[in-house]
Amino acid sequence: MSDVISDASLRLTGKHSPQKSAPFFGLRSIALLLSLFTALFVLSGCAGSDGQKDDTDIWSETKLYSEATDKLNDADFAKCGKYFEKLEARFPFGPYSQQAQINAAYCYWKAQEQTQALVAIDRFIKLHQGSPTLDYAYYLKGLITFNDDLGWLGKFTGQDLSERDPKAAKEAFESFKTVVERFPDSKYAPDSLDRMRYIVNSLAEADVIVARFYYQRGAYLAAANRAQLVIRDYDRAPAVEEALYILTKSYEKLGMVELSNDAARVFKLNFPDSQMMLTGQRVQKERKWWQFWNK
Repeated sequence: MSDVISDASLRLTGKHSPQKSAPFFGLRSIALLLSLFTALFVLSGCAGSDGQKDDTDIWSETKLYSEATDKLNDADFAKCGKYFEKLEARFPFGPYSQQAQINAAYCYWKAQEQTQALVAIDRFIKLHQGSPTLDYAYYLKGLITFNDDLGWLGKFTGQDLSERDPKAAKEAFESFKTVVERFPDSKYAPDSLDRMRYIVNSLAEADVIVARFYYQRGAYLAAANRAQLVIRDYDRAPAVEEALYILTKSYEKLGMVELSNDAARVFKLNFPDSQMMLTGQRVQKERKWWQFWNK
């Protein structure tokens, strides 16, 4: 279309006027041609990016909400997310607008489209601070930010959640913390609190993994420092048992006998039944600590 405009502009600004024998290139013809191209451009905009017409364009607000809800009930999460998103965009002041935003976030989360889910839930939280479902919005944001599903590869390799990037865990912690502190009577508060504990345990495990790595490679001072961090910041986490063990052994390797004995004494006081000082291995329960919601 830009080529046509440029060509027409050149003709209009030329030194020579159009010949009478070629009326097709007169001003009226050029205007008509431009109008045709404009109409074609507008019509093409009504089609989807793949050239296919969007059938939902003619749906009413009620129809779009009904179809989106049906897709949600059928677990077609990718489709229901798109439908709810279109509903909110086309009818931003309609009766279904708020519900459409939060439903879109849920659908995208279940479809494992985290980025789109976060965009939707953040938009809801920003626009609806007075909503009666705000507690659920923060709870859902926590779930979206920190997905505990490791997938088949994680299960196959025996990976646990502490081996993943802790940034997402910290962001999720803040969302769950908001639920607990701002909405203590919410039905989502107890589970949010459990998941906060889980995240703390996960972060502690992550630091213990680092301390273990240092210890196994002879970096005893670095191992002791990381073990101390676990003991200081996550004093009730299960990982403290191994942190105290690493601290005791690291001081021993460094020749700091008094500090090693002090750490061993604290270990025995807090874990009197532990055999880790003898075996070097932490006994794991049959159901791992992060699976508290699996009854």
